[in-house]
Amino acid sequence: MKHIVRAFVVVLVLTGAVATTQTSNASAKNKIVASRTSMLPVPTCAPNDPNACGMGTR
Repeated sequence: MKHIVRAFVVVLVLTGAVATTQTSNASAKNKIVASRTSMLPVPTCAPNDPNACGMGTR
């Protein structure tokens, strides 16, 4: 029984180590880039609005 528990712990440690290296490699390679300008957010208020869409009231 002791050998089974130790083997299970070893498998968990190895799986965690592999998952950590895979995550760090994936985050270094995948960067989010807007490929079209239509994908970017468009403001709905005029840029020269003194009230700033009602945000400056408080």
